[in-house]
Amino acid sequence: MNMIEHVHSYVALKRHLGYKYLDNERILLAWARYAMDRGEPIIGSETMICWASESSSSVRAARKLAVASRFAQWLHAEDQRHEIPHKVAVGRTRYQRKPPYLLTDAEIGMLMEAALQITPAGSITPHALHCIVGLVAVTGLRRAEVCGLRFDDITPDGLVIRWTKFRKSRLVPLSDSANEALQRYLDIRKRIGGPGDWVFVHSRGGPIRPQTLTGMFAKLTRATGLRGGCGERGPRLHDLRHRFAVKSLEQAVATDRDNVNRHILALSTYLGHTNVSSTYWYLEATPVLMRHIACDSEAVHMGRATS
Repeated sequence: MNMIEHVHSYVALKRHLGYKYLDNERILLAWARYAMDRGEPIIGSETMICWASESSSSVRAARKLAVASRFAQWLHAEDQRHEIPHKVAVGRTRYQRKPPYLLTDAEIGMLMEAALQITPAGSITPHALHCIVGLVAVTGLRRAEVCGLRFDDITPDGLVIRWTKFRKSRLVPLSDSANEALQRYLDIRKRIGGPGDWVFVHSRGGPIRPQTLTGMFAKLTRATGLRGGCGERGPRLHDLRHRFAVKSLEQAVATDRDNVNRHILALSTYLGHTNVSSTYWYLEATPVLMRHIACDSEAVHMGRATS
């Protein structure tokens, strides 16, 4: 097998285990082409490090080498001629978590109203974007999940999410108000959205793709003044997922604080996480939560803790 064939086998294994492995596949194929261009069928540490070092930034170089090093380790298990470069030979990957923008109810309302004004006027596109913003805000769906919805995924019990990050289906219940809003959109969708079974489509009848949705949302935030000019950062669609998690925790603390741990587990399942630690990534220290923490801390200090 040549290096590209090795990569295809490795990627197939990863996907069988449930990983999408999209960016990693691109990284490994780039490495495979680099090695084959140099006529090197066996991985050499020096060659792999040189390849990674040619990246546009030190962070990207570290990322590429970390991915390629794991691939080399996999090949080395069957053929010890393959060398395993140290995964931090070009530095460590330092990913800095971007603080989410926790949109207020009023700001979400502004975005939904702005969505109805986008072009082409009179097409399904404004109504689709209007509904998507509201739906993501009240369910915390990922962008690929909302874009992947089909008519059969809408059931009396909620939304069946099949296009998940980890390829595991789950049921997302909807409140009565959310279900009514979705049904209003579906009425419009059936009248002017064209054929096909995708729930959210654009004016040409095709499904709205995740990357397209990201750009559309950026335009909305710019139109409402929540984002500056091109290239400037602002609220992301994914921030609505953060907001959903935080609001859900705030409500749990306010109404059933003795069972917060159980609520976190339920929230983790609702969001489609395989590990509860992933759910903690979405939580932020908001004034509401900090106020409860302060009250509990005072109670402990004064010897009045109830649990």
